[in-house]
Amino acid sequence: MTTASASAHRVAVLPTTGTAPFELGVISAVFGHYLPDLIPRHYDLAVCAEGSAAVPLAGGAVMSTPHGLTELATADTVIVTSRADPHEPPSAELVAALREAGARGARLVSTCTGAFALAAAGVLDERRATTHWRHADLLRTRYPRVEVDPAPLYVDEGDVLTGAGSAASLDLCLHLVRKDLGPALANTVARRLVIPPHREGGQAQYVETPVAGSSADDGVARSMEWALAHLAEPLTVEVLAGAAHMSERSYLRHFARATGSSPMRWLAAQRIGASLALLEKTKDPVDEVAEAVGFESVVTYRYHFSRIMRTSPTAYRRLFHRAPAAAPASALAPRTGWARDAPAISPPAAGRRTAPR
Repeated sequence: MTTASASAHRVAVLPTTGTAPFELGVISAVFGHYLPDLIPRHYDLAVCAEGSAAVPLAGGAVMSTPHGLTELATADTVIVTSRADPHEPPSAELVAALREAGARGARLVSTCTGAFALAAAGVLDERRATTHWRHADLLRTRYPRVEVDPAPLYVDEGDVLTGAGSAASLDLCLHLVRKDLGPALANTVARRLVIPPHREGGQAQYVETPVAGSSADDGVARSMEWALAHLAEPLTVEVLAGAAHMSERSYLRHFARATGSSPMRWLAAQRIGASLALLEKTKDPVDEVAEAVGFESVVTYRYHFSRIMRTSPTAYRRLFHRAPAAAPASALAPRTGWARDAPAISPPAAGRRTAPR
């Protein structure tokens, strides 16, 4: 475990067989001693393993650590990383440790196929969750009580968060810092790591799309690009279908295939996402913010904001408007779930076949 202040938020990360070293590196960089002047006074990181044997990682490396599953019993945040074979069920010991951690109020987080371990522990039941898009159908089939959404880079259900492919670990870890300590420190961490503080787009842009379907996908992408440039205007399925040069029925079908969402649900998420910067950086009244991003009424805006973010615009502004660069470690005390981020889904690139893990 890293040397940190006595009041630091304890983070336990559990690599499993076949974990991508990239994921472990990202988590260690954000929560460990890689940024010694920023992180150690806030977070205390322990890299754990299920047993005493070395853990084989993807690519042939092996990892050994003195920390075991007992670290999960005192951690404030538990992170389960990907595993080589999501078909292989997690051990009964790991499932029990995750259930106990969740029951006592620890925040549970997964990266990539680590979501299968959280699902096996039952902590994703009746919750929205994501995983790598290639394994979304398997997660949905194996755990039908989980609301699997393959589109976003991460899903925040308050005390349980799930990330998409390995590279989305960057987005998820920065989100945790932003949620715990405010956007100013999260932005500083992002600059130090030379990455954007918030990456636009979801997994849909990486999903393999047959070339034969590229014409329709071009239409969907064109309509999404057009919508993003006209968020403040009245937009309906009819209008979006017109921008795609499709019938409404065909457009709905192709949009769902390309993004895993519906046009109006996607549009609401984009408008909410666009409003966050206005809440963080301006003092505009909430009704003016709602109008600026295209909501017909402040009531509708508040409804969708609460649905997506699990808080109100006013409460969000109170937390993140002009936040200090470093909040006290006490801000990391156990929380009840309130926030649910909905990263923007950018237009799918037609015919893109490369899918980074």
